[in-house]
Amino acid sequence: MRKLLDGIYNCAAAVAALFMVGLLVMVLLAIVSRQLHFHVPGTDAYAGYLMAGSGFLALAHTLKRGEHIRVTLLINAVTGRSKKAMEIWALGLATLLALLFAFYSCKLAWQSRLFSDISTASDATPLWIPQLAMALGAVVLVIAFIDELVLEIRGRRMAVVSSEALRNE
Repeated sequence: MRKLLDGIYNCAAAVAALFMVGLLVMVLLAIVSRQLHFHVPGTDAYAGYLMAGSGFLALAHTLKRGEHIRVTLLINAVTGRSKKAMEIWALGLATLLALLFAFYSCKLAWQSRLFSDISTASDATPLWIPQLAMALGAVVLVIAFIDELVLEIRGRRMAVVSSEALRNE
């Protein structure tokens, strides 16, 4: 099961990376087209879609690597059972919030498909297509939070500490 979950997180991160490359291509295409006096419709819109998709698809991978911002002032002040209880409460609340976000993201994409909602830009993209990346990223984030919660309850959660906190500028 661990391999499957890690595979899901890594796959979502890989797609996020591909979206970042696509974002770079869209931005470069927009710059080159302006310099060479031709217009490629939708480059700005597609750059925005790719940026949003890459951000959402990378959320779970970022969580599992300990790179999300956490306010640890209170949690570090307690130890033992109180600390474990606070961790479970925080992860439970985060799971609930992520679940609500995933539900409404999926609902938004479904309704956009149902109503044939399209972009108001010149590209007229069906909005459910870019919203699908947001919904998928939110669903994978829910899976990651449930994974973290179960690991914490079972006492198997390894607290991954980002090395970023060690750098002081």
